[in-house]
Amino acid sequence: MKTQTPARPLHFDDRSTRRTFLGRLAFLVNASLLGNAASAAWFQVVKEDEDLFREAMLWAKGEQLSTRPIGEVITAFGQHFLGTPYVGHTLEVPGDEHLVINLREFDCLTFCENMLTLARCLKSEQQGFDAFQKHLTTIRYSSGVIDGYPSRLHYFSDWMKDNVQKGIVEDITRKLGGTAYRKSITFMSTHVASYRQLDRKDFVERIRAAEKALSAAQHYHVPSKQIADVQHRLQDGDLIGTTTTMEGMDVSHTGMVFRQGGIVRFMHAPLSGKKVLVSTGSLAEYVAGITSHTGIVVARPLAPHV
Repeated sequence: MKTQTPARPLHFDDRSTRRTFLGRLAFLVNASLLGNAASAAWFQVVKEDEDLFREAMLWAKGEQLSTRPIGEVITAFGQHFLGTPYVGHTLEVPGDEHLVINLREFDCLTFCENMLTLARCLKSEQQGFDAFQKHLTTIRYSSGVIDGYPSRLHYFSDWMKDNVQKGIVEDITRKLGGTAYRKSITFMSTHVASYRQLDRKDFVERIRAAEKALSAAQHYHVPSKQIADVQHRLQDGDLIGTTTTMEGMDVSHTGMVFRQGGIVRFMHAPLSGKKVLVSTGSLAEYVAGITSHTGIVVARPLAPHV
């Protein structure tokens, strides 16, 4: 008879392993509502995020990051969270739409959102956890107001437009020589079954209205073949969206510029890499290496008014 190897006990010596475990536990607890013990575990997860926030802010103060330009602050926080696990759909939790904070694991957009939020907290000298939640709400939701699932800025084109209007970023795509294009944006309304929250007809209609506006608008991107010619003009912390051939989608991936050793690299949380990492080659090489990418859009973070 073949002897089976006993299962290895779960240890939390590795920070990312502990983050991942707590993230899974948070989802299960919130979904199951298992009673007092589970509620205690849920609060442990919330405390973990708050602890990670406070740890990051203390580290930033020690590094005197507040004296540096906001783009450099964003990439510094990004470096601080290198190796954090990639987990898709981190905002898709049970219950009504509410602000989800998760510094234990990221998808591509929540990585960008959280690093931007940390930087804005530090630069505005509003460094409490309550301030972090307010900044994140402002960035993530249309006009900074949570009004059900459709109020979340699901499409990056919408995210950029709304955050330009709020004075949080500047869309510099056209300044970089971006070319105009139009595209029918319909992915969410044509894949309703993929979104638990779209079981409500009024939500579907609100999403469809947002898509209609995006589809009618003229967009700009820097085509893949032109990125190498303009990437020297990019700055640390510039937020990048990769435009795509995918039907119904505007942007398929997001990340940020990270200048390292004279090379303009791409810092991001990719599904393929399973964690936050930095591209081995340049941003232009990364984009060109994926055939479905057609180019990039660029949002430059603006410092908050103090």
